[in-house]
Amino acid sequence: MTEGNFWKKILIFTIPIMLSSILQLLFNTVDMIVIGQFAGDASLAAVGSTSALINLIVNLFIGVSIGANVVVSRAVGQGSLEKAQRATHTAILFSFIAGAILIVFGVLTSRTWLELMGTTKESIDKATTYLQIYFAGSIFNMAYNFGASILKSVGETRRPLYYLLFAGIANALLNLLFVISFNMDVAGVALATIISQGISAILVIIYLMKRPGYVNLKLRKLRIHSKELVQMILIGLPAGIQSCLISFSNVFIQSAVNSFGSTIIVSGNTASANIEGFVWVSMNSFYQAAIAFTGQNYGANKIKNSKKILLICMLYTFITGVILGGGAYLLRVPLVNLYTSGEALKYAEIRISIICLSYFLCGLMDLPVGSMRGLGNSFTPMVISILGMVVFRIIWISTVFQANHELWVLYISYPISWVATEIVHYICFIITYKRRLKQSEKLTEMASA
Repeated sequence: MTEGNFWKKILIFTIPIMLSSILQLLFNTVDMIVIGQFAGDASLAAVGSTSALINLIVNLFIGVSIGANVVVSRAVGQGSLEKAQRATHTAILFSFIAGAILIVFGVLTSRTWLELMGTTKESIDKATTYLQIYFAGSIFNMAYNFGASILKSVGETRRPLYYLLFAGIANALLNLLFVISFNMDVAGVALATIISQGISAILVIIYLMKRPGYVNLKLRKLRIHSKELVQMILIGLPAGIQSCLISFSNVFIQSAVNSFGSTIIVSGNTASANIEGFVWVSMNSFYQAAIAFTGQNYGANKIKNSKKILLICMLYTFITGVILGGGAYLLRVPLVNLYTSGEALKYAEIRISIICLSYFLCGLMDLPVGSMRGLGNSFTPMVISILGMVVFRIIWISTVFQANHELWVLYISYPISWVATEIVHYICFIITYKRRLKQSEKLTEMASA
């Protein structure tokens, strides 16, 4: 990751991540399609109303997996096998602990969170059932994400793709079995999801145990190494807090959608949000590439490469966002009809027309964040993102949306917040880049002296 043709290497690295992310998203999408077609709008709204809440709670821990990626990438760039091994074992054990915490917290508090969000009476019982079963499988979710993040740090992106493909097929088949044959409704799709997550997690852990080199895993060596954990937390926790608070702002958005008091509107919003998800994860794959490539180059003291990496990822992201976002808009009717039909289509189109056509802005906004984290600066992008996307959206909902209670007024807050936040992120990247370059030059001078 530190030399050669970056255009080619980034693309080869990213495509499996993109496909893996799409497959992971398909877990939830298959849930939505099966529920929407065979259980109705009330069940679809129930599952859809949990997405923002799941992200709010889970992303805090997933952020630390980003820290694990950076720490292992940096160790690989430095050529330090011992440090990479310590980071790997620390990260996997932490994922088990995080999963256990999420099981207890999620199962016990799911209904309370849904009530605070103003989930409709028609949906809250089913939404609670879905959430509690989903959180019961949190260890699998955490183990897979941390394991896959570690593999990405050494450029291994194909194995997670294969495992997710296998798990995704199992998820689809189990959905059909549980919902259509056993009439299990939302409980069926939740159970299918955690079983498929368990399959992918077990396969990743087994591969880490067999893979030689920097990230070889031995269960008997699982322990928390304080130095590596602190580094992961310093880099990853701000990322987790940022994702958590952005999800918190999306909970406000979901609550604002719920305020219309219509299951049909919630159903349309859910369908659109799932379609958008495919665009977002595709663009976000280049964000993950920016973190891994920048981290290794930072560890190898090749700071100048980070600017080239960012520019390449920007172009790839722009092309991906425009093509997929525009395609989602053009195909909005048949795509939404996969999830729901009738009046819900009208409300889904409102969101798609605003979000998908401008979604490339969101992708471009994330890239300098990945580059800064790869360079070891995770706190600054967290603060900027909180102000630009969380605080702004809450203020927007409390003022502009309250004065103009229309769906399009609610959704327009997204592209406005992306543009404002994006500008500041790029300015901060330039500042971080220049600082790291000066540090690199000083280290080079000291080494030569």
